[in-house]
Amino acid sequence: MDVQSCQDILENLYDGLYIVDRDRKITFWNKGAEKITGFKNAEVVGSYCWHNLLKHVDCEGVSLCSEMCPLAKTIEDGVMREAEVFLRHKGGFRVPVFIRVSPIRDSDGKITGAIEIFNDNSPKIDLIQQIDQLRELSLLDPLTRLANRRYAEIHLQGKIKEMSDCGCPFFGVLFLDIDHFKKVNDEHGHDVGDEVLKMVSMTIKRGVNGKGQVCRWGGEEFIVVIPAGDIYMLQSVAGSLRALVEQSCYSDGRHEVSVTVSVGATMAVSGDTVESVVKRADALMFQSKKMGRNRVSI
Repeated sequence: MDVQSCQDILENLYDGLYIVDRDRKITFWNKGAEKITGFKNAEVVGSYCWHNLLKHVDCEGVSLCSEMCPLAKTIEDGVMREAEVFLRHKGGFRVPVFIRVSPIRDSDGKITGAIEIFNDNSPKIDLIQQIDQLRELSLLDPLTRLANRRYAEIHLQGKIKEMSDCGCPFFGVLFLDIDHFKKVNDEHGHDVGDEVLKMVSMTIKRGVNGKGQVCRWGGEEFIVVIPAGDIYMLQSVAGSLRALVEQSCYSDGRHEVSVTVSVGATMAVSGDTVESVVKRADALMFQSKKMGRNRVSI
């Protein structure tokens, strides 16, 4: 197989793939990488991965590109690596990806660069079918394409009935509110405000990664219903979502907007109703606001 044939295969892989040289300059960026990240080949090739274009973070929102970059470590020691991380899509939201990094060596065995393959780690479900069903039942929020408040209430009612039937709490509720959202609308306009809402929605949805139900409660408020065995598991999910939103950013070339969220988190308990568990999570969210915002109260 000639070089051109090999390049054509790499170019058309379903997975994202990019190649860097010893200095971590990006020399190849395939169509799979374009699809997953939103960044075109011409926007990326020739730049350096330490320019932090994708701004990889772990589940706690800690940046990996400056000090803990798997790509840089593999170039240094030649060890293959795998990791589950979140990259920043061109749209500003976070995407969970599974990455695999391998060194590239010349004929003498010297490391000349590295190759990273990554794929979207979001749950592989028929989202189009789910969206059509929600739309048909008037349960879809038209802006964010999340389930709406009506669906959240139905879903919570079902979870409370399950809890009552089995006699033990097994889920928690997160109430998230975007901090200073009115300021975003006032300074940048409602069109940008809508894009920020969509960015936060996608970040939360991808952050939950199919392990809970995300709904738009109204305005800049979101509800997440999480299967959780205990308060510590709930706290871990809430902290991760808070950090991922903080590390996200919307940009359209004229505006660059980052926001944070205040979070209230509570386990459902025996005797709860939809109203009581949401009211408790809402009160905890306001506690986060009073304590300075961009935090979790649980």
